[in-house]
Amino acid sequence: MRSLLSSILKNLFKLSRFHKRLLAECFDIVAALLTVWLAFTLRSDVLHWPSGGQWILYLSAPLLTVPIFFYFGLYDAVYRYNGFSAFKTILKAVFVYGAAFLTLSLILHIDTVPRSIGLLQPIIFLLFTGGSRALIRYLFLLENRKAARSFSPSEALLIYGAGSAGIQIAIALQRTGKYRIEGLIDDNKELHGRHINGLGIISPEKAQVLIEQKHIKNIILALPSAGRSRRNELITFFSKYPVHLRTLPSIEELADGKVTLSDIKEIDVEELLDRKPVLIDHTLIKNNIGERVVLVTGAGGSIGGELCRQLLLSRPSKLLLVDNAEHNLYSIHSNLEQRLKIPGSGTELFPLLCDVTDERRIAEICREFKPAIIYHAAAYKHVPLVEHNPAEGVRNNVFGTLSIAKAANSCGVKNVILVSTDKAVRPTNVMGASKRLCEMIIQAFADTSQTTCFTAVRFGNVLASSGSVIPIFRRQIRDGGPLTITHKEITRYFMTIPEAAQLIIHAGVMATGGDIYLLDMGNPVKIMDLARNMIKLSGLTVRDEHNPEGDIEIHVTGLRPGEKLYEELLIDNNPESTAHTQIYKSNEHFLPWSSLQHELTQLKVIINNNDVHNVKLFLKKLIPEYQPIATTSDFLAIQQEKNFSSKSTQFVKTV
Repeated sequence: MRSLLSSILKNLFKLSRFHKRLLAECFDIVAALLTVWLAFTLRSDVLHWPSGGQWILYLSAPLLTVPIFFYFGLYDAVYRYNGFSAFKTILKAVFVYGAAFLTLSLILHIDTVPRSIGLLQPIIFLLFTGGSRALIRYLFLLENRKAARSFSPSEALLIYGAGSAGIQIAIALQRTGKYRIEGLIDDNKELHGRHINGLGIISPEKAQVLIEQKHIKNIILALPSAGRSRRNELITFFSKYPVHLRTLPSIEELADGKVTLSDIKEIDVEELLDRKPVLIDHTLIKNNIGERVVLVTGAGGSIGGELCRQLLLSRPSKLLLVDNAEHNLYSIHSNLEQRLKIPGSGTELFPLLCDVTDERRIAEICREFKPAIIYHAAAYKHVPLVEHNPAEGVRNNVFGTLSIAKAANSCGVKNVILVSTDKAVRPTNVMGASKRLCEMIIQAFADTSQTTCFTAVRFGNVLASSGSVIPIFRRQIRDGGPLTITHKEITRYFMTIPEAAQLIIHAGVMATGGDIYLLDMGNPVKIMDLARNMIKLSGLTVRDEHNPEGDIEIHVTGLRPGEKLYEELLIDNNPESTAHTQIYKSNEHFLPWSSLQHELTQLKVIINNNDVHNVKLFLKKLIPEYQPIATTSDFLAIQQEKNFSSKSTQFVKTV
């Protein structure tokens, strides 16, 4: 009999939400009819059979029940009987139903219906509806407790937060049968020692004891309304334990406050950075972007793609997506098309395959579409790749920027915003030097242009971008390690991609011409600490001399060619504040266009000859603060030297 009941319950709980709701509605309709009959029977002390006008009350009961219960949301959480708060909702719903039922019975004034029926039936109905839901919830918990007994200690789990989100996620996890929830952690001392749905509420101090005693490996932060500082405190608090820490989204991200298993996610690494939230004047941006034609180069990249997504919120009339990578361009175009399905969007999208160094193609696009604003994000940004391919890196970055600047100036584009990098400051690699030269081109054009406002925005690394260390660490952890870093003391500035894109757009709106804006990147992050924290957040331990039995090692590989230990945002350390507290301005030297134009012509000849040695010397001449590495690391040049050496050896042997 027990096994049969257990089987019925399991099948019941497996039903879809729609079928559960339908079942609950049917039960309430039957309960409404049955309790009317029961009220008449109790009132008359004999088995009742409806007759005459009594049928009107029988029909009225279910017709009143379903809409009132829908209004109070009783069918939104059929099996989530979460204690007293849920019972209060049922009490309110039945009270409204009872008032309507009593009023109807008095208005109808049917001779065969005693007035006490209008009072007696709602009371019996409350016992049926409340009792049935309590019984279902009790059987559900009983079934989960049976399943929990068979689980190993490694499946034990704690939930931080005994509020609505914590309870909802606890119920959802119990239903999976995969975890044994050891309790709900909460800061409220008045709740400690109480139970909700059979789960004890404990203090953070008690949680520390449980983690060690019961070998708990999983903790979920169910605190959607908590601010970033509080979440950072908790991440730090639990980082000393080998637990896999996961979280729920913020209250703004949750749909109608409802929580499901799909809402559980990994801790965002940006929460480790302790950054201030970005402040954006959306009205100012919309006034400058809305109803205008905007062009984004490198639209298929991490920054370019996010720029497009953020710009779309301000509803430009046309958004021109320029990229030379077919797949990336297709992906961002598809992504933006989905967003345009939102009513009232009204922006036309134009995906344009184009190499930014192609001056003719860029000029045609500007001439025909007449963009008012250009965000130039297209560039080679991977330091080691550009170091190994210096001529091509400089050609793409420098002459791509020159191509954009020329077309914008001749076509009367109102604003050009160059997306630059902190690696342009006292560069030690070709990529950084090329980006500094790009800034100088922007400064030179700003100095002479009568029609276009040229601006550069400089910032550091962005989390989860194609070149960021974060996705690399995630993949290495997933593969079982080791995590690789180039130096124990290396530090980097970090910012999220949306933050960077928003501030780039805001800086562009503020621009007056010739400015180099710097974004407040917060405090620099030590990469070794970041690696250790990411391992801990995954519920694993670092394997080193202090813990030889740990899970994942961290290997130090040595600095790569052109790599810096520390990044900087300023050359002369004299930032000027602006109207935005997170955006600063730097005044830095540049060559006037009359001089720079001649130098760029010579540089182009050197690049066309793939004269790697002179590419670096020429960059050094234009950018005195550039400190290139002495050895040649260009793959093509190295192979050419090998081939020449081999041919020379063969020639000597032949002679």
